[in-house]
Amino acid sequence: MGPVTAGRRKDRSSAAPPVALAFAFGAVALWATNAFVGKTLLANHPVSEVQFLQFSGAALVFALIRFFPSPLVIKGAGRIADAGVSSNIPHPSRGSAPIQLLPQREKASTVLACAVGFIGLVGTMVLQYIAFASMPVIEANLVAYTWPLMVAAVVIVLGRPRRPLLLGLTAALGFAGVALVISGGGAHAWFGGSPVGYCAAFGSALCMAFYSLAVGRLAVPPDRLLLPSALIGVALTFAWCLHDGVAALGGLDLLLGLYLGAGPMGLGYYFWSRALSLDQDGRLAVVAYLTPIASTLLLALSGESLSMTAMAGAVLVIGSCIAVGIERPEG
Repeated sequence: MGPVTAGRRKDRSSAAPPVALAFAFGAVALWATNAFVGKTLLANHPVSEVQFLQFSGAALVFALIRFFPSPLVIKGAGRIADAGVSSNIPHPSRGSAPIQLLPQREKASTVLACAVGFIGLVGTMVLQYIAFASMPVIEANLVAYTWPLMVAAVVIVLGRPRRPLLLGLTAALGFAGVALVISGGGAHAWFGGSPVGYCAAFGSALCMAFYSLAVGRLAVPPDRLLLPSALIGVALTFAWCLHDGVAALGGLDLLLGLYLGAGPMGLGYYFWSRALSLDQDGRLAVVAYLTPIASTLLLALSGESLSMTAMAGAVLVIGSCIAVGIERPEG
C-alpha cells in the first residue's frame, strides 16, 4: 500500500486505476462472506477441518492462476515490477532481455516473498478462525478487521500524513471501539469470550496489516508468493486434522469449505494483492474498510447480535476505519 512509499512521483494521478478498483471491490465482496460461511461450518466441524478445506480450495485457485495465467495477469506482473523494490526484475510483458540478478539476491527475494505470503495468508486465516471458534463470531470479525487502523499507525510513524494529529486521534478512537467490543460482549465483562480468541483475532489483524503494507512492495507477482503459502497451509492443517480427528462431511459442507478457500481466501487475496500492486498511491485503502460493514451486516442478518456497548464500539471501529482510509498522506 502506498502510504509509506518513499519517493512517490508527484505527477501520478490521485485516482486509483479502474482495474485496481475492480480488483479491490471484488476482494471486499468475497471477504464479506467469510465470517458468515465460516460460522456455518464451525457449528458442526472443528477449526482444523474447516481450515484444511479452505487452504485446499485456495491452493487450487492459486495453482490455476499460476500455471494458466490470463493476459491480464501477465500484464499486471509487469506493473508489479515497476512498483517493486528492485528494478532488476524483468517485465514479463516486455521484449527486452532480462537483467540477471545475483543468486544471493534471488534467494533473498524468494525467502522474503515466502515469508510475506506465509504471514499474510496462513497467519491471518488460521488466527482468524481460531478466534471465530473461541468467541462470538461477530466480535471476532470486528477485532480482526482492525488491521486498517494498524496500517494507519504505520503511516503516522513512517509516512507523511497531512494531518498526523487528526489521523492519530481517529486511529485511537478505533482502538477504543475495539476495547468496547471486548468489554461489551455477551457476558458484559472484559474478555467475556475466550482470551485466546481475542488474542487470535488481534494477531490476525496484525498479520493482515503486515501483508497489506508489504505485498505492494514486492517485485513478485501475487500468485508466486500465495501458492507456496497455501500449500504450506494445506500441509499444516492436514497434520492438524490428523491430530484432532475429522467429522463426516456432507456435500453442502464440502462445497462451503471449498468456497471459503476458492472465494474469500483464494480469489479474495489474489484480487487484493493485484489491487495493491496496481495502485501505489494508497487510494484503495478506503475500499477495504467496507469489509467490516458488509460482513457485520451479514452476521446480524444471520442472527448474531451485539450488546449496546459492543454496538457502540462497532460504530467507532467502522467509522474510524473509513476516516483513516479517506485521510490521504502527502506524496
